[in-house]
Amino acid sequence: MKIGGRAQGDAQLIVQLAAATGRGESLVIVHGGGDEVSALQRRLGLEPQFRGGRRVTSVEDLELVRMVLSGATNKRLVAQLLSAGVRAVGISGEDAAMLTAHVTDPEFGRVGGAMTAHAVLLTHLWSGGFIPVVSPVGRDADDPHGGGLNVNGDDAAAAVAAALGADELLLVADVPGVLDDVGATIPELNTAAATALVAKGVAKGGMAAKLEAGMLALRGGVRRVRIGDLRAITDASIGTRLLLSQAPAS
Repeated sequence: MKIGGRAQGDAQLIVQLAAATGRGESLVIVHGGGDEVSALQRRLGLEPQFRGGRRVTSVEDLELVRMVLSGATNKRLVAQLLSAGVRAVGISGEDAAMLTAHVTDPEFGRVGGAMTAHAVLLTHLWSGGFIPVVSPVGRDADDPHGGGLNVNGDDAAAAVAAALGADELLLVADVPGVLDDVGATIPELNTAAATALVAKGVAKGGMAAKLEAGMLALRGGVRRVRIGDLRAITDASIGTRLLLSQAPAS
């Protein structure tokens, strides 16, 4: 499950997560927090830089990303879950080299893509009865010194879901699902239709990123992908279900 930064501010989030973990399912939570990173940069007199909606991350920015995502945001979410009776453990994608990535475009600085997840640490935590809460900071696969990389949270969740052979990847947003051009929720999309929505600009920004991550997860073997709001955590009928397009018959 990926929890977007804005959804983390809703008081119902912890209630829903506690209810979901009470069903006895194995769960991994990946969280975002880009707005908090930007807020800290501005408090320090720095202006966040974006290109095409993607954050540029300098070496200095990466330290702030770690402070916010692996520090304040991660530990706050873990503390809230513990208070609700959930045995949560906060970790980073850098821990045990769980998320490794490559710098795919030097213009974006310390930003990683082409990500691989290694599930050993997660399964160890599951075996101990813990719920892992993961911050989306990864390890540079091409750096012999193991430098960190800022990675997209949706892509990180997709990589983790694929590595675990997950039954479902749920991408939690601040909207009820993927919306069409009149603002209605689309109940089901195949990957071809999702690609068309992105190409037309109907799905853009964060939603385009979620669709791309969802398609990546499906191609990686995840059985189901849904995009929805907080209610989708405990109600499997809510949100937009993403399906792989069937290959045309030869």
